Amino acid sequence: MSDSLPYVLILYYSRHGATRAMAEQLAAGVESCSGVAARLRTVPAVSTTCEAVEPAIPAEGAIHAELDDLRHCSALALGSPTRFGNMAAPLKYFIDATSGLWINGALTDKPATAFTSTSSLHGGQETTLISMLLPLLHHGMVYAGLPYRETELMETTGGGTPYGASHVAGQRSDQPLTESERRLARAQGERLARLALALRSLREAS
Repeated sequence: MSDSLPYVLILYYSRHGATRAMAEQLAAGVESCSGVAARLRTVPAVSTTCEAVEPAIPAEGAIHAELDDLRHCSALALGSPTRFGNMAAPLKYFIDATSGLWINGALTDKPATAFTSTSSLHGGQETTLISMLLPLLHHGMVYAGLPYRETELMETTGGGTPYGASHVAGQRSDQPLTESERRLARAQGERLARLALALRSLREAS
């Protein structure tokens, strides 16, 4: 990945790996577009035990995000498993620390999207996606879901919503992504990349 390329930041929290697998599919969709790169980042877990701390460098997967990853991105995809119909606390904890970016309008007019994974088919996928949409709107970002030209939205028996890609991981979080779920996640990443390039040109011209 060239540092000179504009990049789509794919920022996620994943406890059992399902949301991370989705993030990797979005990244593949982003990088199917020439002229833009994908940057995968995660956030540390949080604990109700005040003394508990996470290592500075994760043992596996993407590295921890920094605010500059957000500041300099051309687009943003947020991913989280559901927690009672809401985004997981670690991701919200990170987003709650972005007020400096909000004050400076650093994310204004940049495209954004969201994706999620749940244990059950009706486990709060759409409300979780909406919970991630809310701070994006406050940042002045341009939300991009999945249009129904992606025919898998009408055919999937697993995940997939117009609000964003989703996955049904099963009660033990051990179900792999279905082919429809993979295609929808890649399509979402590709759409976000195309919008990143288009809106970046508009921002530079203004």
